Amino acid sequence: MDLAERLADVERRLAVLERADSAARSAPEPTDSDFWALEGLKAKLAEGEVAAGGVLFTGAVRLPTNERYEWQYGQVAETLLDEDWSDAAESLAALGQPVRMRLLREILRGCRTVADLAAVEGVGTTGQIYHHLRQLTAAGWLRTGGRGRYEVPPGRVIPLLVVLAAARP
Repeated sequence: MDLAERLADVERRLAVLERADSAARSAPEPTDSDFWALEGLKAKLAEGEVAAGGVLFTGAVRLPTNERYEWQYGQVAETLLDEDWSDAAESLAALGQPVRMRLLREILRGCRTVADLAAVEGVGTTGQIYHHLRQLTAAGWLRTGGRGRYEVPPGRVIPLLVVLAAARP
């Protein structure tokens, strides 16, 4: 890349950063009503006199297939900090493949069979698809629903979306 191209690239990046900074400065300060879930969690933790705090994630979604999911999960921070985190490695590792993430997204959108998934561009051969589906199933992110159909278990839809949201920069 020559000097002019490098300079143009730096200028484009600077413009993006300046727009993001400007947007952040113009965003209104959050109010208590913006943190209603957090306030509810803090009140619940205070009832149990939990000094270490806790985490909560919750969601209500309607997928493109019109399936609806509502779910919440909370955990005391002390429990999470004391657990062996390596137990989560397999589950997280299964999500660490871009093709697997693509397969999960397509399954949530309604592509439920290997034939459907094989028609999606860029996910590989049917053999590769089966390999990825086995990994996701073993980690609990998928289950077979009969007749060669795959689905994200209902108790994993919201957690999957939470993981995806948490991974965003």
